[in-house]
Amino acid sequence: MPTPWSRRGFVKATGSAAAALGLPATASAMALTTSEPAHAASAAPTSSTAFESLRATWRGLILGSGFSPTAEPFASKLARLGKDAAAWRTTMLPAPGSLWPDMVWLDPDPDTDTESYTYSAQIQLTFQRLRSMAEAYAQPATGLTGDDALARDVVAGIRHVVTDVYHAGRARYGNWYNWQIGGPHALLDAATILYEHLDADLIATITEAVRAFVPDSAVASYTGTSTGANRVDLCRTIALSGLVGEDADRLALASRALSPVFPYVTSGDGLYRDGSFVQHTWVPYAGSYGADLFTGLSLLCALLAGSPWEITDPARENYFDAVERAWAPFLYNGLCMDAVSGRAVARGLPPGDPGGANDDHLRGHSIIASIVALGRAASPEQNARWRALTKGWIQRAYFSPPHTNPMLSVYKLAQLQNVVDDSSVKPLPEPVVHRLFPSQDRAVHRRREWAACLSMASDRIAHYEWGNGENLRGYHTGAGWLSWWGDDFANEQYSQTFWATVDPNRLPGITASRKRLADGQGGQWGAERPAVQWVGGTTDGTYAAVGQHLKGLASTLEARKSWFFLDEGIVCLGAGVTATDGEAVDTVIDNRRLGPAGTQALTVDGHRKPGAQGWTETLRDPGWAHIAGHGGYVFPAGGRITALREERTGRWSDIRTGSSTTPLTDRYLTLYVDHGIDPVDSAYAYVLLPGASAARTAAHAASTRGLLRTLANTSRAQGVHVPSLGVTAVNFWAAVTVGDLTVSAPCSVLIRHRADGTAVVCVSDPTRTLTTLTVTWRHRITAVASRPATVEQAIPGSRLTVTFGDLTAEAGATQKVTVRTA
Repeated sequence: MPTPWSRRGFVKATGSAAAALGLPATASAMALTTSEPAHAASAAPTSSTAFESLRATWRGLILGSGFSPTAEPFASKLARLGKDAAAWRTTMLPAPGSLWPDMVWLDPDPDTDTESYTYSAQIQLTFQRLRSMAEAYAQPATGLTGDDALARDVVAGIRHVVTDVYHAGRARYGNWYNWQIGGPHALLDAATILYEHLDADLIATITEAVRAFVPDSAVASYTGTSTGANRVDLCRTIALSGLVGEDADRLALASRALSPVFPYVTSGDGLYRDGSFVQHTWVPYAGSYGADLFTGLSLLCALLAGSPWEITDPARENYFDAVERAWAPFLYNGLCMDAVSGRAVARGLPPGDPGGANDDHLRGHSIIASIVALGRAASPEQNARWRALTKGWIQRAYFSPPHTNPMLSVYKLAQLQNVVDDSSVKPLPEPVVHRLFPSQDRAVHRRREWAACLSMASDRIAHYEWGNGENLRGYHTGAGWLSWWGDDFANEQYSQTFWATVDPNRLPGITASRKRLADGQGGQWGAERPAVQWVGGTTDGTYAAVGQHLKGLASTLEARKSWFFLDEGIVCLGAGVTATDGEAVDTVIDNRRLGPAGTQALTVDGHRKPGAQGWTETLRDPGWAHIAGHGGYVFPAGGRITALREERTGRWSDIRTGSSTTPLTDRYLTLYVDHGIDPVDSAYAYVLLPGASAARTAAHAASTRGLLRTLANTSRAQGVHVPSLGVTAVNFWAAVTVGDLTVSAPCSVLIRHRADGTAVVCVSDPTRTLTTLTVTWRHRITAVASRPATVEQAIPGSRLTVTFGDLTAEAGATQKVTVRTA
């Protein structure tokens, strides 16, 4: 076993060189010559050597290794870290209630109201600043590397905070998170980095404080704030306190307490069998809380591997499988789709920070780095595939390369750089697949040239979430919001300033009343959910029929919306659009952000429309429209479509309390159906063609009758037939007949003919209420090749009759019956 690193040995080792992320690897790139220490698996649990080995491992995990401190982006990041640390050191002014004058934690009226949240956050921010200073001491090329005077100042700062506010006996106030997760994570990281500079009394004070705020009982039951990502973070707090305090029992507890996270859940927080990840009971959260969970889990698995406290629960494989089932579907060209990021979409950076918004790309980069880190604890086959996925995402991240990410830590950059430099890793291409997530009301459609994500709401999933003053106007993100990106275009569409400037009542794809809603309408933490059950659909893994029984937030609006996901585009149908609010109702075909000076052309039926800001026109019975640089739209039923160019100005503070008040301006081009005031049984139909040229859009419109036939578009059923793909798909809102299909109850059906003479009949019960269902397809069938256990009877012949038994336990999942056609 290698000798545990000393502080100076560690600093020297982390200075080893490799090529900078985003730059081509070269033969002259120096390899890391000092390997990371092995875990002390054979040492006694109480051995100081064992704990020191684990502390060295943790330092290697959170500081990174194998990167060149003189190459970009590391050189600039390290220099900035040193500059910030030097400034903070100069302005440190210990006083009752603060360590820095701009971070006052002394709450004159301590409780759990919003004002107290602000004060408790200052404790966490103070610890995070101290942690960054400790990192500046330990990292190479910061200008403060190995500066023992800096280390003493940081230790003095820690001593002041744990004496003044963060100590045993102090009553908590404000946000529990600052006391149990955010604050102690930073404190314990700093203590681990500077462990050799801590005296026994300070170590005891720190560990006693953490044990007081995060006692063993914090993970005694899997409830409340101790589930999902929060449970992993609490385990991280407990494990690190065990490292610093050399407490084997705390390490054992942290390892053991992760076990409730791993099994699949059927309700509430956690990972579902279909790949859904939910936090706060009702909110899809793979991109935020799920990202935190992945980071924490990857670090803890790597830390404890080979030690007496190794995480060995076999159910952990569920999360290893989830890399490709729950997270990868929402990662595209380096970004993480906002539909699974909850209130995090509103997180523009604080006032005065020039870094820009914490957008979908920045979140995506962090998740990808965590996947690489988790590979350390995975099988060789899993690790190799994840690295291939990662290289593909990085190479396709043309708009926002990870090495330009101001939010990415050195250790995560180093992980990604390692993949870039590994010539044995061959990047995987974009998959062609459809993934339906019934347990979180989301769907993802992937083609080689584009990808799309659909966001809905039901009695299982909230309209949206706001809390802690974040995401105050996200109320329509569950109303059929359809986001999409191209392979080499429009990857910035929902990034940068989108959420600060977009009209929240006109998100792409939604049907919504123009009724003005209050900031935070509907209650905090995803409290408001629509009283509907039919939300979901069915898929064969390539194509899909997805539907939503829509009920508006704080509105009488009701509608049936369907999306049929195909090769070139998405067929979007709506019917039964009805409301009595005394307000107009819109269905937003698309709302493209053009940028601060965007002038992209809008062409309708071959005629270019005006480009002036403020221009609007009602298009009567258009056949097609095209937005230059984005894509096309076909209107098979004509109708009345309104086009609007507008310049919108907003502020991050509009949607997140305490964020920047700097005005931001973007231009938008919107196409929408105006259903009028208090519509009754209104409808719409359009086809979205991402990336299509104007010529291709016109050709598609001219041949729509041959390429696509709408079978129904009513409040009882919506369906299409696509002869070229051999696809028939219908969302049944009632027990009716559509074309050759008859069903005995509401359900979703997709049939796909295959070239080998077989067909697959895909059926689901999005309501999760059916104890029996009969589907009849009037088509000659010679045999039933395969069927799931839910099928009680499948009778071939001149027609196929399939009777399903109880579907309530299937959680909306697709049931596939394969048949041989005549």
